[in-house]
Amino acid sequence: MGLASLLVPLAIAIATSFTVEAVFGARRPSLRPGDLILRGLGYALLTVFWFQFSWRPWLAAASCLLTVAILAGVDRLKRRVIGEPPVFSDLALLAQVPRHPELYYTRSPTDPRMAVPLLLGLGVIAAWYALEPTILPDGALALAAVAALPMGLLAVVAAFRTPLGRALLRPLFPRPDLMADVARYGVVATMMGYALRRADEATEPPPAVPVLAPGDTETELLVVVQLESFLDPVRLGGAALPLMNRIRTEAAQYGQLAVPAHGAYTMRTEHAVLTGRDPDSLGFGRYDPYLARGGDEPTSLARIARAAGFATIFVHPFHRDFFSRARVFRRLGFDRLVMEDDFAGAPRIGPYIADEALAERILAEVKGGGRRFVFAVTMENHGPWTEGRLPGIAPGLAQYLHHVADTGRAVERLIDGLRGRRATLCVFGDHAPSLPECRPRPEGPVATDYAVFRFPNAADQQPRRVDITAAQLGCLLRDAPAAKRPG
Repeated sequence: MGLASLLVPLAIAIATSFTVEAVFGARRPSLRPGDLILRGLGYALLTVFWFQFSWRPWLAAASCLLTVAILAGVDRLKRRVIGEPPVFSDLALLAQVPRHPELYYTRSPTDPRMAVPLLLGLGVIAAWYALEPTILPDGALALAAVAALPMGLLAVVAAFRTPLGRALLRPLFPRPDLMADVARYGVVATMMGYALRRADEATEPPPAVPVLAPGDTETELLVVVQLESFLDPVRLGGAALPLMNRIRTEAAQYGQLAVPAHGAYTMRTEHAVLTGRDPDSLGFGRYDPYLARGGDEPTSLARIARAAGFATIFVHPFHRDFFSRARVFRRLGFDRLVMEDDFAGAPRIGPYIADEALAERILAEVKGGGRRFVFAVTMENHGPWTEGRLPGIAPGLAQYLHHVADTGRAVERLIDGLRGRRATLCVFGDHAPSLPECRPRPEGPVATDYAVFRFPNAADQQPRRVDITAAQLGCLLRDAPAAKRPG
């Protein structure tokens, strides 16, 4: 086995991968020597990763190129729809794609349009295995080589976790700047660098736990509802919702909400509201806060409410495993989870449980005495808005506007149902819809809308319009379980 049999495929893998990203990338790649070296190192490590499974250099090189090509395609799609490139935390979501393909604009692996290409791909790999000879050593050396290569890759990762490795990596990725870093180093090296930097941040101590005196609150009920893909439809050319007029005349505070993502990544806004933490405070964990801390958040609104004597309830009419919510929300401080299994027989609008059915379930949960904090997440207006979703309504925007009108009626039902109780009701959109008519802006995600209602209304209450961030909304909500309202 000559050295050239290893280096030539590796060099070709690096060169062709760079070409693919240069041609299909959204920004021209950096040609600075240091940036090119780091980019090439990412491609090389990816090639070695694939090589350990086959010990066939050309197959490993082809696998690297195919991976980079797939990432380049995902990059173009994500930038157009969501406004950002792929990031390391996306890999954790891959396991959800086969289970919930409709949420990721793809098809089930059993669908012929997916199954046939997958089977053809497996056939090509099998043929390649037969045609390209392995360079794995014979005899006892084979077992040693098979064990040594993955151990070597783990050693590289471990080296970057040492004080010296962290000192070398920190100047390269001092803070999250995804668009600029992908242009400098490419998607592969950036994903690796961000993952390593996030692993370092995982050792940092959590924020201090707020200290509250239980029983010092006037609020009996705190109901917070995260509305899927919600914003005022007038901003998209739709008809005015009666809800929006009620918000402007009855809410204690309302306005536009600056959210951390566009068209997806619900968990980012959800985390900001539940913890009051700005994404900038999360470092490289900002891209998937639940993956970063798994719900271990001392500043969680649920923990604060529970410390003040509230029963804490999470309501979401979807699968328990999605975003690992069942596990994460237990750690966030929710005593009881009401999820899809609890909505058996509930009406659906399109593929998901109707928002008005969710509103009725929330009101049922707060019926009777006792303090309760309910955090609910709607599902009816979740994409994709594709043909066949609603009979007689084909365009995606028309489908969205149909669903958002249902959302408006659901919120009005909550307003009417909570009036007369000592309650705070907050509703907010998690992100703008991922529609062609609502693309991300160069300056960042499109803002959604929010409103906070206080019941009973103070005689002198005048609605205030204040545009805030999701984290600021989370901080505002802490007033409800933490202390008596003025007056």
